Order: sequence, then structure tokens, then C-alpha cells
Amino acid sequence: MAWLWLLCVLLPAFMVPATANIPPSFESNMSLVILPEDLPVGAVAFWLMARDPDKDPLAYGISGPYAYFFSVNTSTGEVKLASPLDYETLRAFQITISVHDGHNNPVQKEMQVIVQDRNDNAPVFQNTGFSTNISETLPVGSVVFTVLAEDKDSGSAGVVRYFIEKVIPSTDDSQSLFYILENGSIVLNGSLSYNNKSAFYQLELKACDSGGMLHDEFVIQCSQPVFLSISVVDEPDLDPQFVREFYSASVAEDAAVGTSVLKVEAVDGDKGINDVVTYRISNSTRPTWFDIGNDGVIFVSAPLDREQLPKDAGEVQLQVTATEQNPNIYGDEAKTSIWVTIRVTDVNDHKPEFYNCTLPDCSFGPEEAQVNFTGYVDEHTSARIPIDDLTMVAYDPDQGDNGTFLLSLGGTDSAAFSVSPERAAGSASVQVVVRNSDLVDYEKKETMEVEVMATDWVSGNFSVAVVTIHLRDINDHRPVFSQSLYELTVPEHSPTGFVVTDQIKATDLDKGEWGRITYSLLPGNGAELFEVDPDSGNVTVKNGTLLDREKQAVYFVTLQATDGGGQSSTTMLQITLLDINDHAPVVRGSYNVFVQEEEGDVSVTIQAYDDDEPGTNNSRLLFSLLPGPYSHNFSIDPDTGLLQNVGPLDREAIDPALEGRIVLTVRVSDCGEPSLSTEVNVTITVEDINDNLPVFSQPSYEFFVKERDPGVLVGTVKAWDADQTEANNRISFSLSGTGASNFILRGSVLGQGWAEGHLWLLPDVSLDYETQNLFSLNVSAENPGPQGLESVANITVVVLDVNDEPPTLDADSLRRISVAENGSQHGQVARVVAWDPDTTAQLTIELLDVICTKAGIDVGSVCHGWFSVAANGSVYISESEAIDYEACHLVTLVVRAHDLATDDGFEAYSSNGSLPIAIVDKNDNAPYFLPNNQTFVIIPELVFPNQPVASVQARDEDSEDNGSIQFSILKADFVSKDGTTNPVQAFQIIRSVEAGLFIGTIYLVTNLDSTLQGTYQVTVQARDEPDIDPVLETQTTLNLFTVDQSYRVRLQFSTDRVDVGANVEEIKAALIQATRTSVYVVTIQNIDTMARARAHSYLDAYFVFPNGSALTLTELNTMIRKDQEALRQLLQLGLVVVSSQESQESDQPKLLTSVIIGLVVALLLVLVIMTTALLCVRKSYHRKLRAMKAGKEARKTPTEAATSAAAIPGTNVYNTERANPVLDLSTKDLGLEYLSSSDLDYDSLNSLDENSVDVETDSKEFKKSLPHAAHEPDPEPLTAVLPGRMAGASGQQQRDVSFTNPGLDTTDL
Repeated sequence: MAWLWLLCVLLPAFMVPATANIPPSFESNMSLVILPEDLPVGAVAFWLMARDPDKDPLAYGISGPYAYFFSVNTSTGEVKLASPLDYETLRAFQITISVHDGHNNPVQKEMQVIVQDRNDNAPVFQNTGFSTNISETLPVGSVVFTVLAEDKDSGSAGVVRYFIEKVIPSTDDSQSLFYILENGSIVLNGSLSYNNKSAFYQLELKACDSGGMLHDEFVIQCSQPVFLSISVVDEPDLDPQFVREFYSASVAEDAAVGTSVLKVEAVDGDKGINDVVTYRISNSTRPTWFDIGNDGVIFVSAPLDREQLPKDAGEVQLQVTATEQNPNIYGDEAKTSIWVTIRVTDVNDHKPEFYNCTLPDCSFGPEEAQVNFTGYVDEHTSARIPIDDLTMVAYDPDQGDNGTFLLSLGGTDSAAFSVSPERAAGSASVQVVVRNSDLVDYEKKETMEVEVMATDWVSGNFSVAVVTIHLRDINDHRPVFSQSLYELTVPEHSPTGFVVTDQIKATDLDKGEWGRITYSLLPGNGAELFEVDPDSGNVTVKNGTLLDREKQAVYFVTLQATDGGGQSSTTMLQITLLDINDHAPVVRGSYNVFVQEEEGDVSVTIQAYDDDEPGTNNSRLLFSLLPGPYSHNFSIDPDTGLLQNVGPLDREAIDPALEGRIVLTVRVSDCGEPSLSTEVNVTITVEDINDNLPVFSQPSYEFFVKERDPGVLVGTVKAWDADQTEANNRISFSLSGTGASNFILRGSVLGQGWAEGHLWLLPDVSLDYETQNLFSLNVSAENPGPQGLESVANITVVVLDVNDEPPTLDADSLRRISVAENGSQHGQVARVVAWDPDTTAQLTIELLDVICTKAGIDVGSVCHGWFSVAANGSVYISESEAIDYEACHLVTLVVRAHDLATDDGFEAYSSNGSLPIAIVDKNDNAPYFLPNNQTFVIIPELVFPNQPVASVQARDEDSEDNGSIQFSILKADFVSKDGTTNPVQAFQIIRSVEAGLFIGTIYLVTNLDSTLQGTYQVTVQARDEPDIDPVLETQTTLNLFTVDQSYRVRLQFSTDRVDVGANVEEIKAALIQATRTSVYVVTIQNIDTMARARAHSYLDAYFVFPNGSALTLTELNTMIRKDQEALRQLLQLGLVVVSSQESQESDQPKLLTSVIIGLVVALLLVLVIMTTALLCVRKSYHRKLRAMKAGKEARKTPTEAATSAAAIPGTNVYNTERANPVLDLSTKDLGLEYLSSSDLDYDSLNSLDENSVDVETDSKEFKKSLPHAAHEPDPEPLTAVLPGRMAGASGQQQRDVSFTNPGLDTTDL
């Protein structure tokens, strides 16, 4: 009740008369705006629009955490983008827009800003180092590797496609070996081979999005290429391979067992595996002679004997099999085999011996050797004749020189005979031949004996065999012819039995049976054609049909005469055949002659021969030409057969049905009796040449055609060619002359050399009378041969006129012009020119549209009205003063020409033309600073030279140098709290440019005095740099608020400085949560001496708000006390005491004086209020007083809180019985700090129940402030005290060092 009365008294004092003014309101659409993220900085984003019924001037503004994205023109509401948007970082946000009419409070409204995505991000591979290993047996279609690229954009711009750009090695096979799927999986598209193909591949990969809009263009973004390294892993799928294709070696037959002969080597076919290879002999022509070790060395395993091998070869074939230690991928043995040839060389370990046998049917066993042999020979046998019935073979099983032996003859009759051969190798048939036939005489000696000796060529070892020779009596004389050669003749084709000769006889001196002579013809040339009577010796024709002189003219036959003893002699018969005319001439080949008419000559020799005897009439030939329709045009030499034409040949003179072919008959005859002849046809093809000109049906043609009539037939021309062949009389037409490209001449063949050409206009071409009204053309009729014969006729095409041409704008009159802004130019600036070929044309120039663009972006109708176009094409400046470069950079006038006299049905307008007018910038805009809501705070203790402390942003709407801004610091003053201003030289400014925004960063150049309290005022000037126009500038003043050492607060911790430093980020986070300030840590140190508190270290810090103000110790305590969660975290981190830094103690008397004055004023006000309340509610007061007394009796001081020091009313240092806590205030408000003798006492004085931090470490709960909400009922004081008393007496573990006595709660007062 007392409070209500007080409000009733005070309310009229606060009421001030005011005239009603309605606040402005935003338009209904000012709640949402959608902006593309590629909107350029500085571009107009949207407009703020509000209505004010009072028509007051409105000021617009934008605030909020994201207000930095925009700059707003406070007077017009134009909002431009000040900071780039990024859809991927921030897709939507809210800003607070405001409007103020100068009378009412600003009207605010939340506006949602939606950022539209643009394709401004290229795909990015999640990892750029790719490598994998794949098996060479990997099936086609298997996934080799999967890559992933992400694109932050949305929609199709975020859909990633993958490409394989290159495959290394770059071969035809590798280019298609892999392909990539849409999900980034790389798939094998062909077979691999570690050994036959590459063992390593490198794929160059690229990822591209599916495209999207960026800066109003459809753009596809692609990533940087990455490389995938693929190593092919070799698999055991190949058999081993011998390093050589053929192995051979030799070994002596006396080599000892274990002798190494040859080493074979095989390697694993899978080069990447190189498995161990073992060897074995899987087959051999001599299984026991050789073996092989694991190292591939072949060695002798048994005694060798060269003589056991075939004589010709002397080789042992071994099949060596190489096997890999491990099975292949199919589970089978991986093996391969090769044949090895080992040649066993001979050793001379045998001597030659004799055997009674005939080669090659000899068995050369040791037991078969013999030393006695027998033979027979006729007496007086000629020298070199071997004795009969002697089957002697000498054999030495050794090879080469070891098997070579010498044969010699000895014994009593060795002078009559000799041995053959004298030298042999291996084996040889031994013959004893007659050496001196005179010594072989049956009448002197019937039996003769010789010794044959065989001596080894190398060792000299020998063997001897005795040969006994028996002589036979013989016929000593043979028949004799009187001549050794007889020359005979016989006509060819003589009848069988015709006697060639009966005069040849032989004589024999022997008598009786030995003297009887028998004749015979020995086999040879002609023996089958002739025969001889065996008794008379007459030679006759055996087969006359075979006697053909042309086949063979002379025969040599051997006639033999044999006596009864078998002795014979021979003579030679030379039989010559006599020729007869039995062969007709023969013509070689066939004759087809091709000759061109007119210029070509026929010169062909008929080749013929006669098989009769050369040089006789039987073989002499005569040539003649048989009569024919064209034979008179030719002649032939009767002796040589040379056929020639008499005069030029004309194809057109030959019957066309013959197609130019002339057939002549040549007769070839011999001069024999009777004469024989042969006829042959000679075909002469007279080839047509293009010797006739095409001829037009008339020398000139005239045709008429109407303009604008495309594809019509203009006329027809006709021509004829007299040549016979289609190739030469085929006529092709060609058209030439000015304008011939508008026509097409289509030819057609009529036959018999006639052709016609149809002249058409091209389907897409129509003639224009205004362009050309008459065409004079030349039409050529020509044969397509190399002669290039042609005839020419004139064609005149007359064009009939139609008025049909549209006007055309002159491109030179539409070239870009420049006009300066701000009224710099007036009057006519250009003239658009048009022309029309029609003679009746009436032209006017029309302005269709005006396009206003700024930096390539359409800015609407801002430039409409700046220029005008007259009907004659003159371009004038209409509003010179309105031309503004900052509003529009380029004005494009869209114009066209109109022909007022164009006939119906034809286009009367020209194509639209654009006249670009570039607006030239003038330096008419001064630089301006962008609004900066940031507060700059300097903590001198933490700021050092060359460190940035503030910044400004500025723009200039002019272009190029006119819009370039330079910053400078005009002055810098320090304004202390007492208002004193002192200039300082402590700052410098450095310019930078980002996306057209000029930024001036202010750096500290000297150290600042940390004891000064006040603000640095820095005046920054921005000025542009025009080339010609005057310089424009602007200024702004920044306030840099200092936080001096009086705001330095010390926090004491129960842990040492190492632990505090480790937890400093968590400590700062808890302090920021509680205070909503920026925390600047100055130092962390250990406490050197132990005090009553359990603090081991302290942290000095500043707590600064964004507006430059800082927290005092009291404010910090209050804020920490209010945030119980932050307080709990700080206690867990070791916080025990919150105090001021020692340097603050010097300022305490001033601070205490101010506090005491404030408290006195507050106490006076409280006394006035209490007195008024006591007078108004006396009964209630007595009831409250009794309750307070009861509360004092009920509340007793805990033993733990007792102390020997004097009690301090109103504090919670300790409370004694009947203590009077008048107000629940901090001791600082009571001015009792002087009673404390230490820092701990000072801390305790400021540590009321809701503020205490010096508690037991096991305490996990804290007292909370009594609620004072206005809507809750006031608690009964006694009721509130008793529960607290009962809790204190119950012996619970929770124990407070001090507590607040709520017994005298004066809430009702």
C-alpha cells in the first residue's frame, strides 16, 4: 500500500504534455529478401521502404550481428552489399531494420535474408594422394578404386561428374583400359598383364560439376586434376621359362662320374614373383648316364662309352623339366621342359681290325674279327680291277682322328697288287686291286698271296690279315671295228625297217666260241629309234614316226660287238636326219592394237616362225594382207611382217556399229613344196579423241525473270557434239559472268551427242532489281577431256523490278561515343545514318528503347530521357544536368530505320541497331566512410608498437583514379576523463584494397601509458586522386577507448600457475559466459608467501565490454554470483578469491569516499520511506517487530563462525546473538573496509552468502538468493527463519562460513 501511495505522488511529476505524432511503419514486404551469393560488393541489394502519415523525414538503419553485410543510405533507404555473401557459410540470417522519424522511438522490424546459391565452388577431391594395388587377374568390370569429390554448391551445380583425362603409359591399349562411373568408381575395362603390358598405370582424374549460374552465365566448374597410381600385382599364372632356347655341350667318354657338363637355367615367367625353380631329367636317350642338381648343373652319373652311341650322332638327348616350387593360381604345377643335347667325344681306345662281311650289314663284335681271306681274279686283269669274292671290311670304333687308320699291302706277291683305300676312318670296304696285270698270269702262277695291314693313325696300333688270290684263265682278244666313228644319213619320218647301213663289220682274232661276234646297240640317245641285227650287224629304222628332224636332227648311237668269251668293243654311229616340208608357219601371240584417230599410227610386226630346217625354203616365210572393207588403209611388208596404216585414221569414218574396231586378216606362207600357210586376225581399235567442238543450237539466248521469285526456271540452252564415244561427246555446261552464283545450270543428255541445259535460280536466291537489273552470262558447252574443247554462247537475263528492299543502318554511324556527366556537354552528339536502294524510299529514324547499365548490370530507367533521337537520325542531349556516371555507366540507344514507301508484303524496317554512349566520369563524388558499429578498445598494458588497434572503410562512387582513396591521420588527441585534451603522435594508418573497398588500418607506433584514463580521438582523412578534377576529401573521427590499470582484476586459484595456464581457455570461457565481456589475460603467476587463504597462484585480467567500458571488481563479483553454472565451473578449476590488483589499493580511499556518500544518501532515503511506512501501518509494524524479536531468539550464531574480533553489524564476517543485520548490503556499501587488516579480511567482507567462494572443497551446493519477484507473495519472516535454523541445527554436512539473516526482511517497506 505504501508503495502505491508513493507512486501516486510521484507519477504526475513525470508526466509531460506532448502532441500526438504517429510513428512510421515499414511496407508489408519488408520481411524477406532473397539475394544471390554472387551479388557484387557495392551493388544495390534492396531498398528499405516505410510510410509516415506525418510526412516526417525518415532515417533508415540496419543493425544486428549480420548488419555488416550491408550499407544503407539513411535518407533514401538504398541498401548496398558491403561484405560478400556466401551460401555455403551462411544460407540465411536475420537483420534488424529500423526507421526513425525524429519524434518517436525508432521502429524496428526483423527481416529474413535468404542467400541464393550460385555455382561459385569447384568440386574438391577429398584426398589428393591416391594409390592402389590390383591383381593382374582382376576380372574385367571390377571396381579398381573409388574417389570422392564434393561440391559445396547445391542443385545441379553440386552434382559431381568424374572424368579420366589421361592414362600413363599413353598407349592405344591403355587409353580404354579404365573408365569411371558416376559415383567415382574406376572400373577395369580390359585385361591386365604384369609381364606383357605395363606394371604401373597413372590416371589423371578430374571432377566437374553439372553446371550452374554464376554472374548471369551458365558455368561449369572443374577441380584441379589429381592422379591415381595403380600398381599391377603379378600373379603366378605363367610357367617358368628357360633363359636360352637351346642347350648343348660335349663331354669326353672317359669323363669321371660326377663331372659337371652343363648348367641350364630357368626363371619364373611371373617376373613380379620370381618363385624358386627346381630341375629334373624327365626323359633321356641314355637314362643312367647323366643327372641334374637343384642348381641346374647336369653331371655324369655313370661311365660313358662313345662306341655305344649311334655312329652318325654320338649325342645323348636329355629332356630337362623346370618346376616352380609353388603351384600356380589354378593349383597346378607350373613347369616347362627343354631338350638338351650332350655330345660324347671319342677317346682312342681301340685298334683297327678286319671282318669278313659286306657293308652295311656288318656286325663288328670282337669275336667277329678275322685274319684270313680268299679272292679270285682273271689273268691279265687290267690295273685297278679288284679281285673277286673278297669281302673284307676294316673297322675302328673310335671317332675322328682316333678312328682313322692306314691300309698297306705286304707279302710275296705285293708287287702285283695294291690295296684300296689307303686311308679310311671308322669302317671301310677293303679291296685288293690289280697293280701290274703282266704279273697276274695264270700260266705262271695259279695262286698268289698278300698281307693287308691296318695301322691306327694316332696310336700306331695295327692288325694284319692274309689274303689268298686264285687266278682264272680268260679270253685274251676282243672284237675290233675298222673305224671309231661312222657318219650315216636317213630322211625324217622314214618307214619302219628302212635300212640305214649294212656295211659296218667287226673282226676278232680268237677262234671258235671265243671268236663268234654278236652285235647290239648300247642304251643311249636314239637306241629306241634304231635297231641292229645281232648276227649281220645291219642297222635299220625301228620306229619311223619318231624320226622328226624338228625335234632332233642328229643321233649318236653306240654299236657294240661281243665275242663268245664276253669280250667286246664299240664304235660310234652318227645318224643325221634329212629335212622335209612338214610344218606350217606358226604365228606367235594375238594382235589387238589401239590407236588414236588422226594422230595415231599403226606399227606392229607379225611374229611367226616355221619349225622346218632354217635357211631352206621350207622355213622361209612370206606375209600378205587379205582383202577387207578397211584393208586399203593398211600395208604389210612381205618379208618382215610389219603392218602399218597408209594414212591418218578417222574414227568418225568407221561404221559406228563397229565401235571403232577394224579386223584385218594376215596370211603367213612358207616357200616349201608344197607351200604351207597360216592366217591370223589383227584387231585395230581406233580410239576416239575429242576432235569435234560442241555446237550450240543458237549463238545467244535472252531470258526474263521477276525479282523476288526464288528457284524459278529461267530458260533452256541446247548443244551437239559430233564425236562418237560418250566420253568425248558428253557435254557439260558451265556458267560464268557477273552474278552467275545466283543461278544453277542443270544439264541433261538427250542422246546421239545432244545435250540441253536448264537455267534455274537457286532455291534460296531471289534477284533484286535494285542491286542488279541485268545479268550478262556466258554459258560454255565443253567436253570433259584434257583437250578442254568448248563453245560459248551468251545469255542475257533481264530482271523485272519490284519495290522490296528494307532500309539499312550505317554501322559507322553506330560507333560508340562518349559524353561527360554533370552537364558538361549539350546539343547534338551523334547522327544515325540509314540508306535504302529503292529509288522511292522515304526513310525516318525511330528510337525503340534505351538501356541503362552500370558495370554490366541493368539499372532500370535511370537514364531514360537523357538523350533523344530526331527523325533525321540526329542524337541530342535532352537532360545534360541529369547525366550521372555513378547512376549509369553506359547508355545504349536502340534505333531502327523505317521506309515509308515500301510495298505491301515486304519488310519496311531495318534491323535494330545499338548506339552505345559511354558516360565519362567526373570527379563529382567525395569519398565516404562506411558506417562502423565496432567499438575500438585499447588496453595499453597489452598493446605494443606495430600492432593494429582500429580500422576504417571507405568508398568513392567515382571510377578509376577518381575513385582511388588515400588515408591519412590529420590529428590524434588523448582526452582524459577530466576533459583535458593532449595531442599525441602514437598512430599511423596503412591502406589496403579488397574487392573495391578501401581499408585503412591504424597501427600503434609507440608504447602507451597504461596509467592514463580516457579516450584517444583519431581524425582520419580520406581523399581521392583525380588526374584533372579537383581533389575531394572527407573526414571521420574514431574514439579509441582505453582501459587503464584500475580495471585490472586478480583471480586467485588453489592450483599453481602451470595448471592454471593449462586450463586458461576453460577459465576464460566460464568468465565470458558469466560476464558477456572480452577477457584479456595479463599474467599468470604463483603467490610467493602463504596467507590465510589456500591460494597458490593468481591470474590478472581485464573484462571489457564492446562499448569500451570495463568491469570493476564489484561488478565482476556480482555477475559471477548471478551465473551459478559459471561459478561452479570456476570453483572446479580452483578459483578461491576474486580481488583487485595491488595497484588498485591506492585508489581505494577515493572510491570509499564516494561509496560512503552514496550510502548516506541511500540511508536517508530509506529512513524517510520507513518513517512514512511506520506512520501508515503501525499495527503491521508492531506485528513485524515481534516477529523480528522472535527471529533473533531463534537464530543463533554457529560455533564455527565465532571470532574474537568485534562484530560488524550488517556484514557476514560473523554474526552474534542479537546482531542487527539492518540491510543485506556488501561491506563496501557500509564503508567498513578500514576494519579489515588483510586481503583475506577484505575478501571476506565482500563475500556475502550468495558471493562466497572460500568454502570447503567437498561442498557441491550453494545458497541461492531469496526470491524477490514482484508476483510472488512476501514470506512470513518467522516462517522463513525457522526452517533455516532447523537446517543449521540438524547437523547436515552442508556448512556455510557465513549466512544472511532474513529475519528483518523489509520487503513490505
